[in-house]
Amino acid sequence: MLDDKHRNHTSATLGEPRRRTPYRPVDARRTVRRVVAERCRARALSCGPEAMADALLVTSELATNAILHGGGITSFDVDVDLSGVRVSVSDHSAEVPVALAPVGEAGRSRPGGRGWPIVCRLARDVSVAELPRGGKRITAVVPLR
Repeated sequence: MLDDKHRNHTSATLGEPRRRTPYRPVDARRTVRRVVAERCRARALSCGPEAMADALLVTSELATNAILHGGGITSFDVDVDLSGVRVSVSDHSAEVPVALAPVGEAGRSRPGGRGWPIVCRLARDVSVAELPRGGKRITAVVPLR
């Protein structure tokens, strides 16, 4: 169980009440699925199953990387507009993600390291911003096809 330090609240988006930050990838995906469905319906946007699948995969990768490499998720936001599904995940680490070669120096297959390239391939825009109190926020915009 995580303590309150690791369960910060997200900022409210579009007048919504504050929600607890998801601290597991499954919680983040559930939030994205709900918000995308609600916003696409409310704004009469065309949000196809491919866009939803891509947004869920990007969300899963960002959340997993924040947990494995960033010391945990500190905030999470999702929004949908004409440009796409915007997912932002913040963590404790200021270290910028890098893509690793799938094969190490010894010529052996390297486990993991495929999440960041997946995010960069599926998202139209990806940005990494340092946070004033430490850590970083990664924002990825997955287009609505």
